[in-house]
Amino acid sequence: MLKIPNSILLTIAAATVTWAQSSLPVKWEELTGPDFIKAIDKAQGVCVLPFGILEKHGTHLPIGTDLFSARYASVHAAEQNYAVVFPEYYFGQIFEARHQPGTVAYSAHLQLELLQETADEMARNGCKKIVIVNGHGGNDMLLPYFTQTQLASPRDYVVYTYNLNVNAPGRPAMKSAFDAHAGEGETSHVMITRPDLVHMDRVGTESGADLKRLDLPAGVETGIWWYASFPNHYAGDAAAANKELGQFDVNTWITRVANVIRAVKADQATPRLQNEFYEKAKHPLDTKQ
Repeated sequence: MLKIPNSILLTIAAATVTWAQSSLPVKWEELTGPDFIKAIDKAQGVCVLPFGILEKHGTHLPIGTDLFSARYASVHAAEQNYAVVFPEYYFGQIFEARHQPGTVAYSAHLQLELLQETADEMARNGCKKIVIVNGHGGNDMLLPYFTQTQLASPRDYVVYTYNLNVNAPGRPAMKSAFDAHAGEGETSHVMITRPDLVHMDRVGTESGADLKRLDLPAGVETGIWWYASFPNHYAGDAAAANKELGQFDVNTWITRVANVIRAVKADQATPRLQNEFYEKAKHPLDTKQ
């Protein structure tokens, strides 16, 4: 049997340690304390907050579907253009699904307070540019409002938000006529992000059709609109879901989030203008008219 000298074994071991140290994980929770410092430096202070929710997705998809989508896209994008990725975050707006099992709907004030404190804590740890990657439609109103509240008082960091979007040239044609929630598209996504949690044998046990139970003029909004249309919390038809569509959309997410990270790293205008605004807001009567 060939015996390898101890000196060579030690060299190999040292090289392995060096490689492990240079290959920093992107996931916040997987970093050691010392490596976290290196990671923030490598990321140029850019951190990603994947934002999902806990809600029913038909009878065939997991409650954490939006969590999986946002984190999957964020992690793979950060591996392409390095950033530190915060753990799954699900403290968003989902009052419209409170009647469904497994839904976790926090009060409105807590949603904003917790998101603000999370951003504050991320910034205290060196994340001076925070990119919130949103995978849940119910946050589409919450997040724009949250970004506006960042102007209420001075902060030493900037918050950016980005919604996952699947529309891209070359996208495989949809087979279903209508697709919104837990339908063909979203089911195809989970076939890629968590295929072990897709239950295609359950598709069709509930209807995903729009019941159209409201009759109001165009432009009139009411909070009960989603329940009026889709009380089963399923909108569309997942029967045509397929991996080809799922892989195309997921790849689109990853590329776009990686591009967002790249753009945020290069962005110097937003921090400069935000600080300029904070200074002027202290003395509004001195603002030139």
